Amino acid sequence: MRLLRSTDLALRVLMRLAVAGGSTPTTRDVAADMQVPYTHLAKVVAELQHMGLLDARRGRGGGLSLTEQGRTASVGAVARAFEGTGDVVDCEGGPTPCPLNSACRLRGALRRAQEAFFASLDPLTVADVSAEPTGPLLLEIARMT
Repeated sequence: MRLLRSTDLALRVLMRLAVAGGSTPTTRDVAADMQVPYTHLAKVVAELQHMGLLDARRGRGGGLSLTEQGRTASVGAVARAFEGTGDVVDCEGGPTPCPLNSACRLRGALRRAQEAFFASLDPLTVADVSAEPTGPLLLEIARMT
């Protein structure tokens, strides 16, 4: 299964903030660290803030920080939130819908596979995936930029 770019960015932002310690990097700092466009990351940060997973403060002394809810957030729940609840394949979209639509068994199998994928991520928290050896590497990447 392939994740949306926004899902990937959301998980990496949360992981980066999980190892930030007392620092509060700005969205621009994190975008530079991750080598992604600021505009893309700003949208992801806004959604993560709306979900209550991070705090974003503007102005002098501002920046991003992970909330306790963000630290204990399930990776599966974050992925579900960003991926949405749509089907893996679009059977009804486009100018010519799939002729198997009324009797297709594949769509249900793909939906179950998608849920199994998310379910395998549910037990993992942001803190889990940010622990060693990942955490120190994330900090090293931040120092290099």
